[in-house]
Amino acid sequence: MPRAGLTTDRVVAAAADLADETGFEAVTVSALARRLGVRDASLYTHVRGLRDLRERMALLAGGELIEEIAEAVAGRAGKEALAAFAGAYRAYALRHPGRYAATQIRVDQTRVAGSPALRRTGEITYGMLRAYGLGEPDLTDAVRLLRSTFHGYCALEASGSFGAPRDVQASWDKAVDALHVALENWPRDGSGG
Repeated sequence: MPRAGLTTDRVVAAAADLADETGFEAVTVSALARRLGVRDASLYTHVRGLRDLRERMALLAGGELIEEIAEAVAGRAGKEALAAFAGAYRAYALRHPGRYAATQIRVDQTRVAGSPALRRTGEITYGMLRAYGLGEPDLTDAVRLLRSTFHGYCALEASGSFGAPRDVQASWDKAVDALHVALENWPRDGSGG
């Protein structure tokens, strides 16, 4: 029988909070049970195991991230939308390191298909990029470029790996400017490769 007051949503939210505090990889069913003051077995009423818990954390965090991005890009297009998207992405990654790490795991595609928040991620991201006149397969390639750039930058910044005296924000702004130029001048030879 589930513990009074403990729901799947509360369990997942507590796991996400724990991830932000201790790191995504440090979240285990046992660590979460200790945090919630219950036995490990009590959590299996709410999650099937560690993989299920982590996927649920990824879905939660992905939904939070896209909500922040959607709010930032609303009413914007082109470079202004790109800068807002990038800024919201980076702010979330730095503010919620454990949650952000959860967004980087591979989630079962049936779960992704069933997640309105993650479907919205595609809609917002592709919508922003269509303003640059991109269609497939260029849209997919551009999404991969943005995600790689944003993730790489955020991961390096979070780990303190930028040692040069140049302001990290100034470098970020320059990277976003460079992405804008790349998107405006996207190679469109139609070969897909």
